[in-house]
Amino acid sequence: MFSNPKITDWQGRRVWLVGASSGIGAALAHELSGRGARLALSARRADKLQALGIADALILPCDATDAGSLADARQTLIAHWQGVDLVIYLAGDYVPMRADNFDLSIAERVVAINFNGAMRLAATVLPDLHAGGGIAFVASVAGYRGLPKALAYGPGKAALIHFAEVLHLDLTPKGIGVWVINPGFVATPLTAQNDFTMPALLTPEQAAIATVDGFKSAKFEIHFPKRFTGVMKLFALLPYRWYFPLIRRFTGG
Repeated sequence: MFSNPKITDWQGRRVWLVGASSGIGAALAHELSGRGARLALSARRADKLQALGIADALILPCDATDAGSLADARQTLIAHWQGVDLVIYLAGDYVPMRADNFDLSIAERVVAINFNGAMRLAATVLPDLHAGGGIAFVASVAGYRGLPKALAYGPGKAALIHFAEVLHLDLTPKGIGVWVINPGFVATPLTAQNDFTMPALLTPEQAAIATVDGFKSAKFEIHFPKRFTGVMKLFALLPYRWYFPLIRRFTGG
């Protein structure tokens, strides 16, 4: 049985975080820096990356929706480090959306960041991945099953989970890890758009610690908080005739 490598020691490990300027990405950058990792940090705005104040971090501004921009960032990274141990895709977008306010242009933008960007990053770094290292993608429990107000967000995250599953099948026999990270609700500028009380809400710092803890096991999926994700996993197993009425009752949708 093929599984992911366990990561327990971050000292000197070369980690590229794409989507590191805010939210979970920024918190994870600080957490890994405190554990001795060597960091490359990417987002669209260099000033936000520099504002994190992480000494010796390699600042690689780029646009995850632009393959050329990612390739340029990767070229700079390899020139400085001659390799990379772990790549984590954290870039994301979220706009609450239902059928009565469906906007195709916004939906395409959300999917372009949440899914297409992850594929572009994978295509960029696959030649650099090696045994003992790997690539991780931050998806969401919203990718398990359809949820109200996630008309654009949910499908992109579902596709990302599926993409990571296939990569895991292909790469773990070579000793290369592939992880999918499925958080519940985390207090970020994106989730601040929600007009409902978010259950089991975590801070970005709590999410970062849970992510790092998840790498200690060889499991494909890192999900948290368990008290919430466990319920969502149970819902995902239900037949549609039970799922739809229960999720409407649970969410008020």
